[in-house]
Amino acid sequence: MSTRPILELRHRIRSRVRGVFDALGFVEVDTPVLSAEVLPEAHIDPIAVQVDGPARPPHYLQASPEALMKRLLAAGAGPIYQFARSFRAGERGARHDVEFMLLEWYAPGTTLDDAATLLEQVCATALETTGLERIDCSQAFAAVVGVDPIEASLEELAAAGRGAGLESPPGIADATPDQAWDRWFEVLLAERVAPRLGHDRPTMLERWPASQAAFARIDATDPRAARRFELFFKGVELANGWEEETSRAVLAARIAAANAVRAADGRPVLPTPERLLAAHGPGMPEGVGAALGFDRLVMLAARADTIDAIRCFTSRD
Repeated sequence: MSTRPILELRHRIRSRVRGVFDALGFVEVDTPVLSAEVLPEAHIDPIAVQVDGPARPPHYLQASPEALMKRLLAAGAGPIYQFARSFRAGERGARHDVEFMLLEWYAPGTTLDDAATLLEQVCATALETTGLERIDCSQAFAAVVGVDPIEASLEELAAAGRGAGLESPPGIADATPDQAWDRWFEVLLAERVAPRLGHDRPTMLERWPASQAAFARIDATDPRAARRFELFFKGVELANGWEEETSRAVLAARIAAANAVRAADGRPVLPTPERLLAAHGPGMPEGVGAALGFDRLVMLAARADTIDAIRCFTSRD
């Protein structure tokens, strides 16, 4: 595609999606791209920037606007969304780049059922799809690799991986049993399960193993499962989100666990985001938060193979 058609396509899809959120009473917001705090995640490396000189702690280009948007939620912002410039070190490929755009939103007082309705609307508007399939991890994994991750042991998950023709994940020999389990789950999802999802219509993969909760709340009816989802279309991961965990203590423990994984992988431990933690507790509303890769959405709408095909600039320009 040449420059003008790319610009028009991105503008058209962004305008249509804005219309969906505006009609539902969301408010579009802007949060800083550069912040003194960053939300530590096990497998995402933020980009540090020395704005006050090498003797002072760095600021960070945000990997997503999550931490700052949650502080708005705790301050009473209500339902909000944002088209956010986001940054992740070392990510470059057909569907990744160091700089990219996320559509992120937070909907207080909602559940995954409400999220499914909203996702169906967004996909219908941007991709001209009809309907939305909902399937849980147990069903999807059992159908593709013959194992239920909610119940499987490390040995059973590893056997399923080898049976599916996969090599052991990198670093598995030095991992703890829990870390090894997570790595087998992640490689099975990425290499075997995800490519099979969303070919007839967008597919919402739900009921994730508790160890994969990220910042989702655990299911009150089944402590083995988290109230998390990912959305797939044509085998491409398009969005992820969850019913938010609002407990300050739980969030602090999840951050510590993420930093422990980073340390075990030989990656820098990131500072605790104290202002984000302070925002959690009684003032933080329950509800759903989600992030959708806008560049991937446009890529799928254009029936392109890479996000570079629907952008005028990349991190190499």
